[in-house]
Amino acid sequence: MKKTVLLTALSALLAAQAQAQTTVKIATVSPLSGAVSNLGVQMKNGAQLAVNEMKPQFAKLGMNLSLVAYDDQADPATGTAAARRIAADRTILGLVGPLTSGVAIPATAALAPSRVATVAPVATSEKVTDRGLKNVNRVCARDDAQGPAGANFIVQNLKAKRVYVLNDKTPYGQGMADEAEKAMKAKGVQIVQSEGVAAEERDFTAVITKIQTLKPDAIYFAGLYGQIGPFTQQLRAKGIQIPLVSGDGLDSPDFIKLAGANVSNVYFTALAPSLETVPAAKAVAAQYQKTFGAPMQGTAIMSYDSAKVLLTGILNAAKANGNKVPSRAQVESAVRSGTYKGLLTGEVKFNASGDRTSPKIYVEALKNGKRSTAATLNTTRK
Repeated sequence: MKKTVLLTALSALLAAQAQAQTTVKIATVSPLSGAVSNLGVQMKNGAQLAVNEMKPQFAKLGMNLSLVAYDDQADPATGTAAARRIAADRTILGLVGPLTSGVAIPATAALAPSRVATVAPVATSEKVTDRGLKNVNRVCARDDAQGPAGANFIVQNLKAKRVYVLNDKTPYGQGMADEAEKAMKAKGVQIVQSEGVAAEERDFTAVITKIQTLKPDAIYFAGLYGQIGPFTQQLRAKGIQIPLVSGDGLDSPDFIKLAGANVSNVYFTALAPSLETVPAAKAVAAQYQKTFGAPMQGTAIMSYDSAKVLLTGILNAAKANGNKVPSRAQVESAVRSGTYKGLLTGEVKFNASGDRTSPKIYVEALKNGKRSTAATLNTTRK
């Protein structure tokens, strides 16, 4: 009888303590369904891993930390609607994401009046940060760094003189292709064709016919794996083996599934390092595999670091607020002004626009379906 009473009292005490904790949330907005859901799930999982790690630090301050994930289906309208729901939930103090620039641009603008701090892992369009919004930050390199990086690789490593340029007609694809094309032209490369194809397009017969006629030395296609995978499969099926270069939108194992298990002569600029090159990443990658049953990929790496930045910013704001839950405005200021160390991708510090001051870009090569790092490029932003 006494044991039962003690257990009942202990349960009541634990319940009271749980109720006494204040709920604090961060959110993710990414495509959890649709053609690029692999990247969206990676982003959600990377943020969740960081939340799991940092929950004890929040608990010490009487805060119960959790993550709420929204599916934007890579659609700007859906993502903006999610942003409005985030703004209405006062327990949400920040956002990791959105994944794509096309969603990030309107969604972060919708969040700006509510002062919801955002840290974008892989949204690369210059427009994400060039608008001067105080709530918007990102940990990755921009299109105006990634596009020229791909162009330099085409010129210096592949020695291509004539290039066919494609984009998926999204802010991400168009922005990156424009920057790559501009950089190639400056180096004397002839752009034999430059065109956009709708992101939903999966039949590339007409484009491949033009490629066969024009006979370029290389192809630069700025878009996402859900589209470029089928394009690559159709291209190789026609016997065209010239190099294909793209951006971080190919940084998914599902690209190989769509393009073919033995895909070769494909290169893409990546925003995250290969985990084998980061000594501190071994334990994090193992925990990711254990938690989610999948290997940690580039988008998950960037999202993990983004969430660590956001959560550290919230903690810094809380400590400055007497160890109490900070306001959104306090978090917004703390995130932008902080210096963040011990991350998988190195130190993070933001400039006045919210861009990372020293992002790196990695050029990854695919040969017979196997990935290897072909080059590492340092970039800086003042």
